[in-house]
Amino acid sequence: MKHSILIAALFAALSLAACDKPSGVNTPGATGAPGPAGNDGGQGATGRTGNTGMTGEQGSQGNQGNDGAKGKTGDPATQMPAASAPKN
Repeated sequence: MKHSILIAALFAALSLAACDKPSGVNTPGATGAPGPAGNDGGQGATGRTGNTGMTGEQGSQGNQGNDGAKGKTGDPATQMPAASAPKN
């Protein structure tokens, strides 16, 4: 039993060591000056307009308000004394 565990461990270590390891990051070489910019693209087509919504229902007319309470009747008029002439 001891030998089979040892052999399995050695086999696992050898199989992992044989895996292809990725190389380092490849950097591109120096490039020349950039070329001229390309032409602008044309304008795209205008999208479709949505449907107009339906008109809502008209509201009902409100009720007429209540009349206000009647005011008190005024006091009867009294005789005013005659005005005296101004003094100079």
